[in-house]
Amino acid sequence: MTPAGGQGEPNARPPVMESHRDGALLQRLPAAQAAAAADRAADPYGELKVRIHRVCIETIGASVFRSTPEDELRRRVSETVSQQLELDSTPLTKAEFEQLVSEITADVLGYGPLEPLLADAGVTEIMVNGCEQIYVERGGQLERTDAAFIDDEHLQRIIDRIVSGVGRRIDESAPMVDARLPDGSRINAIIPPLSLCGPCLTVRKFAREFYAVDELVEAETLSPAAATFLSACVRGKLNILISGGTGVGKTTLLNALSVAIPSRERIITIEDAAELRLQQEHVVTLEARPTNVEGRGEIRIRDLVRNALRMRPDRLVVGEVRGAETIDMLQAMNTGHAGSLTTIHANSPRDALSRVETLVLTAGVELPLRAIREQIASAFDLVIQITRLIDGRRRVSHVTEVLGMESDVVTLQDLFVARPVDDGVDPAHESLLSPLEPSGLLPHFLSKLASNGVAVDASILDGASASPVAITPFVRRSTGGRR
Repeated sequence: MTPAGGQGEPNARPPVMESHRDGALLQRLPAAQAAAAADRAADPYGELKVRIHRVCIETIGASVFRSTPEDELRRRVSETVSQQLELDSTPLTKAEFEQLVSEITADVLGYGPLEPLLADAGVTEIMVNGCEQIYVERGGQLERTDAAFIDDEHLQRIIDRIVSGVGRRIDESAPMVDARLPDGSRINAIIPPLSLCGPCLTVRKFAREFYAVDELVEAETLSPAAATFLSACVRGKLNILISGGTGVGKTTLLNALSVAIPSRERIITIEDAAELRLQQEHVVTLEARPTNVEGRGEIRIRDLVRNALRMRPDRLVVGEVRGAETIDMLQAMNTGHAGSLTTIHANSPRDALSRVETLVLTAGVELPLRAIREQIASAFDLVIQITRLIDGRRRVSHVTEVLGMESDVVTLQDLFVARPVDDGVDPAHESLLSPLEPSGLLPHFLSKLASNGVAVDASILDGASASPVAITPFVRRSTGGRR
């Protein structure tokens, strides 16, 4: 006997009806897809927009888009769209006519439904999951917008325009790409067959505002004492590693702290996509280059780090270490390039050092683990951990000193800690953090700061109101059998 619902049941019906009559398909689709499909069906101008869009491209010519100034091009496109709408037999009111001219012009010249989101200063990230779903991050929280693309082909055209503008391509042979918009925003696109829900696009908007340390204090990302201490550490040429998850504000914090670098020093920044905006005058900015359309010409961050060492830097600032360049960064820190700063993806100071060790191993160097850990312990003086709270705010949760080696492990001690809030009433508060408090432990690098002419007021490290935090060893959980 075949179980109910099994494949052998003769009367079993497929989950989706084959008939499309009388809206049967909409009734069988999931609620979200049905709503989106109904919205598109209710838009009487969807086909008109696509038709005018194509005619506009054919009329103006693709070469004009590359050689005509933006103002002149926008005027010509707007006139062409208006003429085609007037020739079309679709009856339109004046308001509808103007709205369609604006929307089609945005599709032809810009990024279609993404245009208002890119212009919205409150939106920090845009996530497109197929043509029907567009989410944004606003104030640290995700929310779905009412915007949508007409269909997957419409979304694909926008993605093609974005990547072709930076000399890249995306198709079935290269179905995913990283690129950067002219304003500095980073984008990632992935299309079928890798994406099963249609083309997907993620845009991390470039922050137009520069956040100073004082503003981070006002936003409670840092405490006043921690801000003063960290600025002194940057001036005193400590090697600092900023750790955190995706989008928590590592680059923002790095930008803010870099203001403390003296203007007389030569700074070289190295990034995968240029996001740092240092305020000093003597800054050389280097950016990695991906492969071109023929799959050649790649310049990796590791190549740039090696080249930067020949450019007489006083400070090296690497936007993020994520690969084999980590070993070159460590060697630079250990060979006289003090005061270097970089960021890494990790969930805690201990995990940050563990990940640095893993990245060194990816470089293919034949070094014992103890030698790698000695390099790490000697290179970094301080690890700053930044965390995104459940309510969307960002907060520095740990300022941790790297003490050195004890036996085969790297030892750490927390100098400032933000502890979980537990008011005994609201369980959600346990996911929040208190402001940074000093642990009461004095750092061992005070003499190093003093040798660079920086004195730290002991009162900002006074932990009378905070319980001491014990020194914690860093131990790699798995070494893969290597010794």
